[in-house]
Amino acid sequence: MSSAVSRIAPASSQKALQHFQELMAFETDCWDVHHALTNGRQDFVLLDVRGEEAFRQGHILGAESLPYQYINKELVSRYLDSTLFVVYCAGPHCNATEKAAVRLAKLGLPVKKMIGGITGWIDEGFKLVGEKETISA
Repeated sequence: MSSAVSRIAPASSQKALQHFQELMAFETDCWDVHHALTNGRQDFVLLDVRGEEAFRQGHILGAESLPYQYINKELVSRYLDSTLFVVYCAGPHCNATEKAAVRLAKLGLPVKKMIGGITGWIDEGFKLVGEKETISA
């Protein structure tokens, strides 16, 4: 008897290796972003691509607010073409990161998604900052 997990055979080890290595080129996680931010290793621009009100209520310290629908050539022209952008939104239930990544990629800019978004950040025990005070998990 097989389970729903094994009913479809897994990919070969070589295909799995290729897939997961390629996935790392598109994604980063909350822990790696936090580590870079807190250890002076930020070599990327962290973009909160949610709405401005959501940003004001709570965001990652050091993030810039740029709602995905406003991303355009003019707004990102202040950055070098080689600037890596890391985008995040509310969490796994939100696709604003994908919308932002598409816009940035169409402009020829390097981009990664921070998987988990705000939900993942809080799940890791990291803090947000908001209008009035630091917000903890």
